[in-house]
Amino acid sequence: MNQMSIVHLSAITKQFGKVTAVEGLDLLIKEGEFFTFLGPSGCGKTTTLRMVAGFYYPTKGVVKFNDRDMTTVPPEKRNTGMVFQNYALFPHMTVFENVAFGLKVRKLNKAETKTRVTDVLKKVRLDQYADRQVSQLSGGQQQRVALARAIVIEPDILLLDEPLSNLDARLRDEMRAEILRLQKEYKITTIYVTHDQVEALTMSDRIAVFNFGRCQQVGTPTEIYNEPVNDFVAEFIGETNLLPVTEVQGGGEKRTYRSEALGREVTVNDTPLNIARYGEVDELRMSIRPEAVEVSVNQFSGPNVYPGTVKNVQFTGAAVHTYVEMNEGLTLVGTALNQGPSTYLREGADVFVRLPEDQIRIVPKAGV
Repeated sequence: MNQMSIVHLSAITKQFGKVTAVEGLDLLIKEGEFFTFLGPSGCGKTTTLRMVAGFYYPTKGVVKFNDRDMTTVPPEKRNTGMVFQNYALFPHMTVFENVAFGLKVRKLNKAETKTRVTDVLKKVRLDQYADRQVSQLSGGQQQRVALARAIVIEPDILLLDEPLSNLDARLRDEMRAEILRLQKEYKITTIYVTHDQVEALTMSDRIAVFNFGRCQQVGTPTEIYNEPVNDFVAEFIGETNLLPVTEVQGGGEKRTYRSEALGREVTVNDTPLNIARYGEVDELRMSIRPEAVEVSVNQFSGPNVYPGTVKNVQFTGAAVHTYVEMNEGLTLVGTALNQGPSTYLREGADVFVRLPEDQIRIVPKAGV
């Protein structure tokens, strides 16, 4: 099993008529890796997945599995297992028949088919439902059948297209854990498509962030979150405060930027963690995560401290979000773990906001 499980996409472009769905894509997905395509709808992630599966052929570029050129090989000759958003099960068949379908197509004998189907149904915890009609199952159970059907053929690559978007929140969490458990157990190279950031951050070894048919950044969840390459990635992954800035001076251990919205200058540590690469003509943005913003009724010492007024306090259970109006039209959000009612700031309170120099990220505006 898993003879061919490195996926290499080089210079891939896909056009539908005049619309370019994917442009100039280069990706190398490693053997046994859980790799996620993340982005808003219509950004090219599903189109890319379908080119890996063989449902679409690229207009330009090459798809390779290991060293084998698969660019125009039909889907049934690729040995990939695909799980669709709508499950695509056969409602009139039993769970067993649905899972056995791919093996039947591959002309496996009955005994071997039974062994493999029984084994995979145990792994997805549906062995007692083998004879049940698929139409009698819950959404979560149907999702498991779809997973079992993809895994039973022992694919080299497992492809999952937004497989959890039809489930409720709690079931989604359970299924996330389930998919990861199976992926680790079978060690299958897996490509997962989602627009859900939490799903991407919690499940992936690496993530490719897409927008407008282009891959913006590839990295581990912590790299993507802590070191976004541009404002699109910073804003799409997690929450952030984003302000336009211009560079005032560099050199030494700090750089200074001016924010018109704040009406102030901001100093930032001059490190690769705090300052993304940008060119002279790039428009710049300052990104600071709400969990890094400090808010207090007492004056802070040090740089990047600004006065503001509490506009709104939002309690979510585990965390408290404090919205602080800095100037007309500018509100910054600070998020802190819930430490009990005595620590909540009240609306209308005059406060100080501190933006730590080592927590700010300066990024260029994404080009379209």
